[in-house]
Amino acid sequence: MAQETSAGGDEVITAAVLVIGDEILSGRTKDRNIGTIAEHLTAIGIVLREVRVVGDVTADIVAAVNELRARYTYVFTTGGIGPTHDDITADSIGAAFGVTVDVDARAVALMEPAYAARGIALTPARLRMARIPAGAALIVNSVSAAPGFQIGNVFVMAGVPDIMKAMLEAATDRLRTGPKVNAVAILVHRAEGEIADLFAAHQRAHPDIAMGSYPSFTDGIYRTELVLRGVDKGRLEQARAELVGLLTDGGFL
Repeated sequence: MAQETSAGGDEVITAAVLVIGDEILSGRTKDRNIGTIAEHLTAIGIVLREVRVVGDVTADIVAAVNELRARYTYVFTTGGIGPTHDDITADSIGAAFGVTVDVDARAVALMEPAYAARGIALTPARLRMARIPAGAALIVNSVSAAPGFQIGNVFVMAGVPDIMKAMLEAATDRLRTGPKVNAVAILVHRAEGEIADLFAAHQRAHPDIAMGSYPSFTDGIYRTELVLRGVDKGRLEQARAELVGLLTDGGFL
């Protein structure tokens, strides 16, 4: 993977999210994890570049994992590490890395006391959640004990939102981070098309500042939120102030 640098010369740490599960693609389950991961990564200085969703098909998971892990600094997967027959993520990750997948004594040691305290037996089905690819490091699960795992630059987490969040937080100390991106917003009570040319010209004048427009229409009123993002707070404020001036002079504010 080629190293990417910011305008200031800092290494940019990138990531992708791979959501795994037929239930997501069918619409039965509405994803709640992408936003949580994106917000968390942005806050710590990792740029989320891509989100992909695949079903419970081994070949598709393997292909997606291998493509994404070669392209980005990190890959975070969610879903498919539960106790049922259709939870095939661990086996698919093992296949992607060319390693075996077996019940891991470290995972069992984490699960046994937690399950015993709840009076629950570690059945063969539940032990499926202790199956870990060879060479992987565990990701602690403070919610329900069954761990996630990290192998290479791939972090494999549960699909249940509360458990996923706990795993993501537990894995954070292992992550390299880059410069944090700051953001400012300007709300304009105009349709997006009215200010598009002005906004495009401003972007050309400030290529180091990422700019996006986000329209809405409520109660018969058009609104457009202009969002500017950048690492350098001084440059960001300069771009924001200039844009406010241009919008004001144009009669849009």
